[in-house]
Amino acid sequence: MSPRRNPLRASTAGPKPALECVALDALADRARALDALDERLRALMPAAVARETRLADVRNGRLVFLASSPTWASRIRLYQAALLAEARTALGGTVERFAVKVAPLPAVPPEPAKPKPLSAATARHLQAAAKTISDPEIRALYLKLASFASDDSLQEPE
Repeated sequence: MSPRRNPLRASTAGPKPALECVALDALADRARALDALDERLRALMPAAVARETRLADVRNGRLVFLASSPTWASRIRLYQAALLAEARTALGGTVERFAVKVAPLPAVPPEPAKPKPLSAATARHLQAAAKTISDPEIRALYLKLASFASDDSLQEPE
């Protein structure tokens, strides 16, 4: 009978040295590649299924998706053959297995809102205020802000 190892004492070496860890740029490249593949694969599914699922990982020939509930996990399995075929095309035929795990989906940040241009009236007020300021740096900042008004808003109405 072999003695049991205490799991609390199993690892006394401590954390890995930084040189043995994955480089941050390599990690970022992998995240971008997975994100691009996720977008490509979810385009094959109906919008409702695509909304409730995400590609989690591709490792050791296995494509892993996350689904927000068991219902969505069942629905994505209906597209398993098409997803595997597309993944093989994208990754060079190295993907052979498919898995779905039920877990809360990571939050997807919303697209940043396009900033609204300054109105012509705001630009005129900034220009007028700039004329009254004696400090040349602050005056230049006011004029620079005024320049952000859209060309359309600066045109006088006909």
